Amino acid sequence: MLNAEMDEVVLAEGTQAPDFELPDQNGKNVRLSDFRGKKVVLYFYPKDDTPGCTKEACSFRDGIKAIQDRNAIVLGVSNDSVDSHVKFAKKYSLNFPILSDMTRSVAKLYGVYKKRNLYGKSFVGIERTTFIIDEGGTIRKVFRKVHVDGHLSEVVNSL
Repeated sequence: MLNAEMDEVVLAEGTQAPDFELPDQNGKNVRLSDFRGKKVVLYFYPKDDTPGCTKEACSFRDGIKAIQDRNAIVLGVSNDSVDSHVKFAKKYSLNFPILSDMTRSVAKLYGVYKKRNLYGKSFVGIERTTFIIDEGGTIRKVFRKVHVDGHLSEVVNSL
């Protein structure tokens, strides 16, 4: 759905999650549709190895068992390069795929690449957002403008 006022895509709960293909930190191409039959925690984050993004990634790493116990997997997405993802995943022992969206096409497709303000400066970038996608590819829950503290619990409780 297009938000005419801001010319942005807004994906609503109950709609089909758009399929995509992106390389992960190992250079392997990953398609969302590869995970049909499982729930997917698809989270978009602004930048590798920054305080909030590291805390979020590590919380998913530490909570992976609870997520897997609910027949779900985690996919992280940022516009950092595969090389950046390699370093980030290795440094923090991340145990799930993080996908490189350098063209920002998937972030735009999901409506998370938008105008933001940080420390009084306006810029365009990824807004921290998590989508819970069910086994059939339908978006069941959207967390926008995610606050990292407590987010893992929100996600697990939504699975």
